[in-house]
Amino acid sequence: MREPLIFEMGRAGRRAWSLPECDVPVPSDRQLLPPALREEMLPPLPEATLRDLVGHFTRLSQKNFCVDTHFYPLGSCTMKFNPKVNDVAASLAGFTEAHPYAPERASGLLEILASLGEMLCEITGMDAASLQPAAGAHGELTGLLAVQAYHALNGGRRKFALVPDSAHGTNPASCTLAGLDVRAVKSGRDGLVDMKSFRKELSRDVAVMMITNPNTLGLFEKDVREISRALHDFGALLYMDGANLNAIMGVARPGDFGVDVMHLNLHKTFATPHGAGGPGAGPVTVKNVLAPFLPTPVVRRDASGRAFLDADRPHSIGKMRTFYGNMGVLVRAYAYIRSLGAKGLREAAEHAVLNANYLLKKLAGRFPVPHGERCMHEFVATGEPLLKHGVRTLDVAKRLIDFGVHPPTIYFPLIVKEALMVEPTETESKETLDRFANICLRIAEEAEKTPEVLKTAPNTTEFSRFDEVAAARNPRLTWKPPVP
Repeated sequence: MREPLIFEMGRAGRRAWSLPECDVPVPSDRQLLPPALREEMLPPLPEATLRDLVGHFTRLSQKNFCVDTHFYPLGSCTMKFNPKVNDVAASLAGFTEAHPYAPERASGLLEILASLGEMLCEITGMDAASLQPAAGAHGELTGLLAVQAYHALNGGRRKFALVPDSAHGTNPASCTLAGLDVRAVKSGRDGLVDMKSFRKELSRDVAVMMITNPNTLGLFEKDVREISRALHDFGALLYMDGANLNAIMGVARPGDFGVDVMHLNLHKTFATPHGAGGPGAGPVTVKNVLAPFLPTPVVRRDASGRAFLDADRPHSIGKMRTFYGNMGVLVRAYAYIRSLGAKGLREAAEHAVLNANYLLKKLAGRFPVPHGERCMHEFVATGEPLLKHGVRTLDVAKRLIDFGVHPPTIYFPLIVKEALMVEPTETESKETLDRFANICLRIAEEAEKTPEVLKTAPNTTEFSRFDEVAAARNPRLTWKPPVP
């Protein structure tokens, strides 16, 4: 045994659990594990009662910002409120207790997957879907590998991927993982793809172009059909990052304006849990030319309409994930889409755009928006006017925490100096938007009159500002027990 350690709470010998008696045969020598694998000492963990344990984690949760308790305008992340009916649906025993290796006993589950894939294809204007990818970037890699397999079967692999300079950082990273060299396409003064820069980079060595539409500045790429036609003329394909689909779902379908492959962030657009590293889901939808290359197995229907897992796919890129996807997230997305229907999805997108433009107009006087007088679901403002007072965008973000608002995304995209990316989503009320706008205007006034308040913020939290440089240079990646 060991000496009790000193923890913030807990005492030696206290327990928050009790285990039932072993109900499997025990070997005669009572050695359930080989001696070499057995620990002689108990692990140095805190010892607390169930009451203390629940209280501890509940108090921690109350210190967190989350979409259920706070306004969370985290640009590009679509942090919308998650309807609880989705959680109820995903917690049904038929889903939570289904074994993934027993598909013949899970016809209802397969029906959910098949229907979800069909709905996602209808929403995006595509022909086939894979629900395997576990997140957005995972979906990007899946789609790009399908593109690579397509080119390998149709004349040989190509070298390059075109990526706008306003793109998410995952886009060039995914291209590199898929074996493609990245060529940047510049944005014009209007914040859209510069067509001269785009045409300059086109060649027979280009495999694909990745765009986000609406783009990261919250602007719709109006030349997307021309971009698609030009790529197809060179035998290349168009990939769309679906991170911003919340602005156009039910209104415009990417497949109709020339997109060949895209991923969807179910944990953004379709109101499933988002944040803290998971869970997520990044299904990929494709046009028919890429359907043979989707990961195996694919959920399909037979001639009678019955859903089944199709593993007979000779051109598939292979399996991208264990089993068939993050089931709980997929069920939540299914429940969300079925709850809203086509009309509801369109209204959600329209309200997201309305809310974003409402905030843009209220804030533009103090936080100018360099690109676009109107936006889609989000806009990118700049805190550059505050620099003359010695206040940075980081200071504004920290000060927002004092008012109970999660900061927007800052310093991204890189093409906007002192960037603040604001996305209110459709789930917030006018009162919440007005409160946020008033807080931002107050902070801008503080920057002029009492800038020191911003430079020390947050001032009302348990811990104030950390030394972020020191934390980056000397990260504490593991927990070490205190010395008794």
